Amino acid sequence: MDIDINDLPSPCYILDERLLIKNLEILHSVQQRTGCKILLAQKGFSMFSVFPLVGKYLKGVTASSLFEARLGYEEMGKEVHIYAPAYVENDFDEILGTCDHITFNSFEQWNRFKDKVKTIKAKTISCGIRINPEYSEIETPIYNPCYQNSRLGVTLANFQNEELDGIEGLHFHTMCEQNSDTLERTVRVVDQKFGDFIKPMKWLNLGGGHHITRPDYDLETLVRTITFLQDKYGVDIYLEPGEAVALNTGFLVARVLDIVDNGMEIAILDTSAACHMPDVLEMPYRPTIIDAEKPGQYPYTYRLGGLTCLAGDIIGDYSFRQPLKLGDRLVFCDMAHYTMVKNNMFNGVNLPAIALFSPKEGIKIIRQFGYEDFKTRLS
Repeated sequence: MDIDINDLPSPCYILDERLLIKNLEILHSVQQRTGCKILLAQKGFSMFSVFPLVGKYLKGVTASSLFEARLGYEEMGKEVHIYAPAYVENDFDEILGTCDHITFNSFEQWNRFKDKVKTIKAKTISCGIRINPEYSEIETPIYNPCYQNSRLGVTLANFQNEELDGIEGLHFHTMCEQNSDTLERTVRVVDQKFGDFIKPMKWLNLGGGHHITRPDYDLETLVRTITFLQDKYGVDIYLEPGEAVALNTGFLVARVLDIVDNGMEIAILDTSAACHMPDVLEMPYRPTIIDAEKPGQYPYTYRLGGLTCLAGDIIGDYSFRQPLKLGDRLVFCDMAHYTMVKNNMFNGVNLPAIALFSPKEGIKIIRQFGYEDFKTRLS
């Protein structure tokens, strides 16, 4: 890492603009080669200070709620798509004012809100239905939209062809951190099950979970799969990755507060798995730390723990070349996506600051948090 972190507040998320641009260029190349449209899924990455930059490469944003839709509308100002398992009636008028595409999770939801959509005269809103092809290769049930008894999307048995008047697109999302071979197999199932319903549509949204910017990602298979759908059905193709936009672009800088011994040495940090990187516990996964390895690979091994009272607030066991000392800084990798959007202030633990590095301006502190941020979330 060639960024000087010594003057950063701790803890602190820092996004490297160079790495973000590298990802955006890959995504843009897919758009250029295929004519598809790629949207930023804000559920994975909502650092809106870089939305103007993202908007130079991508076609817009996709949202999972009114607030995300407003954020994308206000901060990027391009296409705004939205999907939710169910819409809150009190939010829907504002959704109509901010969104260009609205995807419904069921025909019941479509029938409930379609008259409101049709009353909008100032602009054209394209509506779609999410389908559930009942095929997914995700092994962790909590992330599998096609898991048994899933609430997400309409299965073929429940598809109501007679209710398609006014529907212009179909949407499916069945992937999580996967390569394009998974998409190709998924598309075969979608084609077989829902092909007759795709034919009259204007667009098909392939959802998210595409790890397009991962080093081993097979771009040729992605291009081939998109082209197959375009050639067979003549539809516009949308993809909405969130993680692929910010993959490997950000870091979390933390500091050692204390070291205790209980059968092994335990370093307590000023960050928290529970508060600042929840997927470490939820996914679960073991984040990479610069200059650290798995236990036993270097002479000094520590269990890294957070500063909350949650007994399981453990990041993992890591080995280091040198013993850790109070005040040492650790740099966690790949901390731009599903961190800022999911973090919380459990125990009153403060949120990490947010910083941006660019070659032109160096390090810029975008936001720091404090007591008022904690208090104003409560009553």
